[in-house]
Amino acid sequence: MSPAPAPASLWTSTAPPSPPGAPLDGDTEVDVCVVGAGLTGLWTARSLLVAEPSLRVLVVEAEQVGFGASGRNGGWCSALFPTSTAGLVRRHGREPALALRRAMVATVAEVGRALAEDGVECGWAHGGTVTVARSPAQLARARAEVAEAARWGVDRLDLLDAPATREHLGADGVLGGTWTPDCARVHPLAVVRGLAAAVRRSGARIAEGTRALAVGPGRVVTDRGAVTCRDVVLATEAWTTRLPGRRRDVVPVYSLVTATEPLPQQVWDQVGLRSGETFSEHRHLVVYGQRTADDRLVFGGRGAPYHFGSGIAPAHDRDDRVFAALRRTVRDLLPALRDLPDAAFTTAWGGPLAIPRDWHAGVHLDPATRIARAGGYVGDGVGAANLAGRTLADLLLGRDTELARLPWVGHRSPRWEPEPLRWLGVNAGLRLATWADAEERLTRRPALLGRPLAALTGS
Repeated sequence: MSPAPAPASLWTSTAPPSPPGAPLDGDTEVDVCVVGAGLTGLWTARSLLVAEPSLRVLVVEAEQVGFGASGRNGGWCSALFPTSTAGLVRRHGREPALALRRAMVATVAEVGRALAEDGVECGWAHGGTVTVARSPAQLARARAEVAEAARWGVDRLDLLDAPATREHLGADGVLGGTWTPDCARVHPLAVVRGLAAAVRRSGARIAEGTRALAVGPGRVVTDRGAVTCRDVVLATEAWTTRLPGRRRDVVPVYSLVTATEPLPQQVWDQVGLRSGETFSEHRHLVVYGQRTADDRLVFGGRGAPYHFGSGIAPAHDRDDRVFAALRRTVRDLLPALRDLPDAAFTTAWGGPLAIPRDWHAGVHLDPATRIARAGGYVGDGVGAANLAGRTLADLLLGRDTELARLPWVGHRSPRWEPEPLRWLGVNAGLRLATWADAEERLTRRPALLGRPLAALTGS
C-alpha cells in the first residue's frame, strides 16, 4: 500500500500561484548556497542581496518554495521566542537577553515593512494576540506572565478582565486574559511565495526539486549536481534531521491545523477578532488561531505524537484523532461555533516543526568552514526567521552590527539523546501537557504536573 498523501492546506488552495522554479541542471559555482527555500533561507538571501546586490546567491530546495513549516503554519508573525526572558537572562545575562527580546519585538514591524516594500499581499493585520483564561489556574498563569513582562520592561503584555477579553474574542467561560500588540496575522504561504518572487527579482536563483545530499565546506552536493561556493547556509529546520550526521540536532514534532469555510457575518459578530487578532488560551498544551482575511477560522495545536527515529513522512501530516480534538476544543472555546457541522471544517493539515534539546533557537557561522545555520524556533519562526536571516547576512558579510552581537549568535544546542530515549522523552512531554490541563480542569488549581513540564521545556 502506498503512503497516504499529505493533506492539502488552506494556504495551498488560497495562495497566489507561484510558477515552479527549475531544478539545478548540473554543477555550478556561486558565492552563497542556501539550503532550504523556507522563510529562513529566503530572508537570508534577501538580506544578502539588499546589502551586496552583486552576490551570486543560489537557494536549493528539495520540494517547492514554502513546502515545510514556513508555508503550513497557523499564520502568526509574533515576537515569541522559545526560551523565556528569565531563561535568556540566566543563560546570557540581563542586557544581552533584553537586547534579543527588543530585537524580536521590533522584528514584527520589520517584517510588515519589508513585505510592503516588496509588494507582498498576505492579509497582513497587525492586531496583536489575545490569550484567554478560562479557569482560576489559567488566570493565575496570566497574572504571572504579565508580572514577568513588567519585570523586564521590554514586552508589552496587558492583563484584561473578562469583559475586555470578550471584546477581542467571544469565548466561553472567560475569567480574564492577556493581550500583546506584538503579533500580526498573515497568510504564511503567500508570505513565502511573495518573498521568493522578490528574491528572484533581486538576482538570486531558486532551484526547486533539488535535494541536498551532503554539505561540507565550500560544497553542497545535490541530486541535480554539485555546488561550489564560498559560503553555505543551512536553513532546513525540521528537515535538518535528514542530513548526514544531523539526525539528533533537533526533533521534528508535528503541529496540526484545521480551517473552516468562510463564516457568515453573524458568526463573526459573536466571535470577534475584528482587528485581525490572533488568539490562544492559557493552557499547557499549545493551541493557536486566527480569522483569515476571507473570514475563515483557522485553529491548530500540538498533540500529535513524535515519531520514532525523528520520522518525517507525508502520512504524519494527518491524524484524524487530533483533528477531531481540535474541532471539539474550538467549539468548546467559541460558543458561536457549537452548531457548526464537521463539514464546515473544510481543510485539515499538519507538518513538523523543529525543537532543539534546550528549547533555544540559534544562529551560527563557523568561521573555519564558512557553514552557517539558523533555526530551532519551536513553531514561532515566522518572525524569528526574519531576524535570523538579517543576522546571518551580517555574519556572512563580516559586519560588526547589533544583530551580530545578539546572544543567540553562536548558540549551539546540545544534541538529543539516541533512541529510544528520544522517543520516550518527547512523547512524555506531550502527555504531561495534556495531563496538566486535565488536572487543572478537575482541581481548578495550577497543575503540579506543570513543574516537570516547565523543567522539560527549559522555561
